Amino acid sequence: MSAGAAAPVERIVIAPEARRPAVLEVIDSARGRLDLSLFRCDDRAIIDAIGRAAARGVCVRALVTRRAKGSKGHLKQLRQALKRLGADVRRYADAVVRYHAKYAIADDGPAIVASLNFTRKCFGATCDFLLVSTEPVLVTGLRRLFEADWHGAAHSPVGRDTGRLIVGPEHARVRFADLLQQAVHTIRLVDPKVTDPAMLRLLKAREAQGVRIAIRGRTGLGDLAPHGKLLMIDDRAAAIGSISLSTLALEFRRELAVVIEDRPSLDALDRFWNSLPALDVRVPPAPMPTAEQVG
Repeated sequence: MSAGAAAPVERIVIAPEARRPAVLEVIDSARGRLDLSLFRCDDRAIIDAIGRAAARGVCVRALVTRRAKGSKGHLKQLRQALKRLGADVRRYADAVVRYHAKYAIADDGPAIVASLNFTRKCFGATCDFLLVSTEPVLVTGLRRLFEADWHGAAHSPVGRDTGRLIVGPEHARVRFADLLQQAVHTIRLVDPKVTDPAMLRLLKAREAQGVRIAIRGRTGLGDLAPHGKLLMIDDRAAAIGSISLSTLALEFRRELAVVIEDRPSLDALDRFWNSLPALDVRVPPAPMPTAEQVG
């Protein structure tokens, strides 16, 4: 960046070695308040940064999941560690919907929307994506979502909130279906869990209409382990976040994704896709519906 040039409003972070510094930068920037939406967190540097924020008088709030596969003990340890540091910690109030959103907000920005957890594994070995943004409407939308979930209230997007943030389960299915319908030439997916029957049928229909579909699931990621979710529509829009095209993610979990349309971020995502091994993956067939789905 040239001297005197304004910092970008947003930047996409993809490389594993750049993820931890990006998260630390946001946490360390907080001066008044820091809100964290956590699913898993075991990285010592992140925990220490949260502690530093609380020690300098920042109001730190952490919203965490009630359950995660194989992590009951780890979740309890995380809650206890955050409380010892001075953070206010709450578990997501809905006893049925699993809490899986991954984002953070420092003051009135910057904010993070991510597909990754704040874990050692996601900072070193996974295919994941992270957006750092100071865009006011996006930050306001994230703040509104956090306040609703913190207080156990219904989330109602307002105005332009509906344009960029995709909040599940309320709007995930319809918003992702709309994005898939918008494709003219290509749909590119990084998603290890593309299993929802309706979404698979829609992908098949778009393929039959001449749209080229490419899916990187559990393979096609080079040395990176599958985890993050990315949808690229032609060369003009993308979505990153925690939402996979699975029925559980679309219908039964608090999930979050963000739509990206700025040229530098789209170009970075395109370069990342093209850096991966060559791929020619057809859309898998939709699974047969279960008796419960039929009923």
